[in-house]
Amino acid sequence: MIKVVKFGGSSVSCAQQFKKVKDIVKSDPSRRLVVVSAAGKKDPNDHKLTDLLYLCHAHLTYGVPCDEIFGRIRERLVEIRDELGLSYRIEDDLDSLETKLSKDMSIDELVSRGEYFTSRLMAEYLGFHFLDASKCIFMEYDGSFIPERISNAVRNAIGEFKGVVVPGFYGVLPSGKTRLMSRGGSDITGALVAAACKADLYENWTDVSGILMADPRIVENPSPISKITYSELRELAYMGASVLHEDSVAPVKDAGIPLNIRNTNEPDHPGTMIVERIDEQSLEHDRFITGIAGKKNFVILTVTKRMQGTNETLRKVLEILDRHKVHAEHITIGIDQFALVLPLATLGDGLYDVISEIKGQCKPDSVEVQDNIALVAAVGRKMIFRPGISGKLFNALGNEGINIRTIAQGSDELAIIVGVDNSQFENTIRILYQGFAG
Repeated sequence: MIKVVKFGGSSVSCAQQFKKVKDIVKSDPSRRLVVVSAAGKKDPNDHKLTDLLYLCHAHLTYGVPCDEIFGRIRERLVEIRDELGLSYRIEDDLDSLETKLSKDMSIDELVSRGEYFTSRLMAEYLGFHFLDASKCIFMEYDGSFIPERISNAVRNAIGEFKGVVVPGFYGVLPSGKTRLMSRGGSDITGALVAAACKADLYENWTDVSGILMADPRIVENPSPISKITYSELRELAYMGASVLHEDSVAPVKDAGIPLNIRNTNEPDHPGTMIVERIDEQSLEHDRFITGIAGKKNFVILTVTKRMQGTNETLRKVLEILDRHKVHAEHITIGIDQFALVLPLATLGDGLYDVISEIKGQCKPDSVEVQDNIALVAAVGRKMIFRPGISGKLFNALGNEGINIRTIAQGSDELAIIVGVDNSQFENTIRILYQGFAG
């Protein structure tokens, strides 16, 4: 068995955290591939190594000395090395990097050193081989990855070495230049490495014990999700839940590899297991709602016109939205009207331009606008097996005086989405959690 384990910045923020990582890795011989982020904050008043490196680059760009900032980076890394009793002469590499600091140095090359140095320290501490991302994470100029080359490099490394450490967040272009990942960072690297070696499990270690059923800022002490499908995860992420970005999940999802979200500070907690599908043998006892998420600030645009059995008016409206680069989140259609739920963030000041074009090109009987709308989704693979869930959900909200402005539900009932006033957003989430998930 092979497990790929990725540790986020909070998991490698100081020597004490390094010790926790070593205990986790050494407790299971199958944890042979370790992906490491740059050292994160030691405490709320601290700075992430990555942030300090970005700040260095900003100073260099505007011709401002960054000696003090670079000194803090040096102090942080040397402190970890010394507290762990390692032999790595990191000062030599830091001196070499400092001599190259200039406004002409690429931000990718500079910022990637956070992961590079942290991983070098981790590799020695674990007694593992250090495999630079420049030797195994191959990228095209458009930012896409080259799976075949990545797979060959990773497999060769685990064939030769008992354990391997790979820095996250960056790769190498065909020209040999370093390239940072656009978003998802080390999570993407971990997933790529897991897919490359066809791992049995990809563990993503962070500072939370898995994914929670609701936002803890809204619901007090929400329960963790023990098991979730990739489809449910995607729904929750799309609806605003703070979960892994889709780009950091796709490689393992496509390879059929389960993903386990774990907490470095609570290593005995099982966290959340993300899988392609779940055997539904315990429907009677398990919650049928997996999680609840939502987001604010939408507009409902209702267009009324006698459509005479054609989609021409709807088509024209969608073409107008495309020209304004506005994506319709949901569409409901009646006999002589349809309503579109649109994100205010992409509409911006263009709402009335859109309405003007609709009136000019479609000649509708009316165009009505409802603003300050929030969308809340109850997500769960088991809802399809329970008749009447929609009715119970709407009844629970109605009993608490929540005015539902719009409803959307897929045929598979993976998610039931309701639109409410922004002012009722938090209360809607609490009611759904208490009634169906708590």
